[in-house]
Amino acid sequence: MPELPEVEVTRRGIAQRIGGARLDRAVLRAPTLRYPIPAGLARILAGRTLVEAKRRGKYLLLDFGSGHLLVHLGMSGSLRFVAPGTTPEKHDHADFVFGEQVLRLTDPRRFGALLWLAGDPLAHPLIAKLGIEPLSRTFTAGWLQQALKARALAIKPALMDSGLVVGVGNIYAAESLFDAGIDPRTRAGSVSAARLSRLVPAIRKTLLAAIRAGGSSLRDFCNTDGGMGDFQTRHRVYARAGLPCLNCGSPIRVIRQGQRSSFYCPRCQR
Repeated sequence: MPELPEVEVTRRGIAQRIGGARLDRAVLRAPTLRYPIPAGLARILAGRTLVEAKRRGKYLLLDFGSGHLLVHLGMSGSLRFVAPGTTPEKHDHADFVFGEQVLRLTDPRRFGALLWLAGDPLAHPLIAKLGIEPLSRTFTAGWLQQALKARALAIKPALMDSGLVVGVGNIYAAESLFDAGIDPRTRAGSVSAARLSRLVPAIRKTLLAAIRAGGSSLRDFCNTDGGMGDFQTRHRVYARAGLPCLNCGSPIRVIRQGQRSSFYCPRCQR
């Protein structure tokens, strides 16, 4: 968390409010997040125009023409607009001032990133090895079948592997597998073509529904206006262990997979 839907919601909010605007100044209050913040970043950014707000996986790429500001929200970060002069709190690590629009980065755990990429952003080590975008046209059942055929691990952790598919985190993998009727423990390479033909549109449908709902706000995530997402009220299996399945009434079960909780219906997902 935040996953693809939350990052995409953030990207759209930035594009709507400050796309094409000039960044007057950046105020950086922390020397490092997950990685050291580049020395002189505030000076580099001052006076540049935000050409476009882009996303690759869970990374925001703010295009300033001759370079990109890479932003990762970590486990609990957010970017939101605040009124000019709003006093920063303990975990408010950066402000980006575009006239009267102030975009503030908050990251309580400091697991996020704030980096300047002067070259091709897609060649940066954090980006270059990322897998396919699940909302792209190239993400098809045929592609997924080829990608999974040699995979011995279970289907749910396979979907969460960012080197295979980007942005399908724990919540959205669980919800997509439920929608497709696939047990999360099924060996990835053994999932049939017919089931993959259900899974790919289920992933796409789940992610798009989450984006429309503003993402899932379980703890810290908020959109650029400071509002919460609503998709958590629509979860059908995630975090519903012991509650009746909304389809068949069987109790939802929870297991551990790769240090993460996996929620599923034993009757609907076989």
